[in-house]
Amino acid sequence: MITVTALPAFSDNYLWLLERDGHAAVVDPGDAAVVQAALDARQLKLAAILITHHHPDHVGGLVTLAAATGAAVYGPRAEQARIKGLDGLVDDGDAVTLDRLGVRLDVLAVPGHTLGHVAYFEPRQRLLFCGDTLFIGGCGRLFEGSAEQMHGSLARLAALPDDTAVYCAHEYTLSNYDFATTVEPENRLLAEEFRRLQGLRAEGRATVPGSLARERALNPFLRSAEPALVAAVRRHEGHDIADPVEVFAALRRWKDGHQPRIR
Repeated sequence: MITVTALPAFSDNYLWLLERDGHAAVVDPGDAAVVQAALDARQLKLAAILITHHHPDHVGGLVTLAAATGAAVYGPRAEQARIKGLDGLVDDGDAVTLDRLGVRLDVLAVPGHTLGHVAYFEPRQRLLFCGDTLFIGGCGRLFEGSAEQMHGSLARLAALPDDTAVYCAHEYTLSNYDFATTVEPENRLLAEEFRRLQGLRAEGRATVPGSLARERALNPFLRSAEPALVAAVRRHEGHDIADPVEVFAALRRWKDGHQPRIR
């Protein structure tokens, strides 16, 4: 079994450190110093670096770490022109095998946030490293892809097993739940979960990883076909809307313009 540790970076990023028997891998090392400090403190040898997409807060430490450790670097073939230092180019359906950690990660193409975004899924322990595609209570902005692409990507992730642990790359949860409870103010389960998560953050604890089963039940961006959510989007838009992709697109626009009630 591998151990996964959150390495907080910048204002709200999580860099994910996987370790077993003195060896490690890291997902989206935006800050090399944060990762190197963790490796030194734990006396770990970095075997691999896994990249989900090209944004600087996910790749900023890649070159420095690879040079210092000799770790192999895996990342999306579709974004190779925008990511320096990739050794292994991965596509949808590929698997990354990390022999020193005894782990295999399946590669899933999840375009939307960026066109070449990928996620990594470890099927034995049910670990999902989804970058900026799926967040706890939310999803990534559509910087490059379409609403149809992101909706399809989220549906693909939502089809993974119930007990999948969702390791997303940002602590955006309270902001996401602030929005979700604005959309569905009478949803008791959402309100209860929001209070629980606020308690975690008040104690300085992370809200990540989350449970995929809980995301399917509560995350509005995974529920664009549900009647209550469709009705809320119709009221906000002021016209009839029913197609799940159109509902999703309207929901994403609504979130983009939402002013959080909490800071």
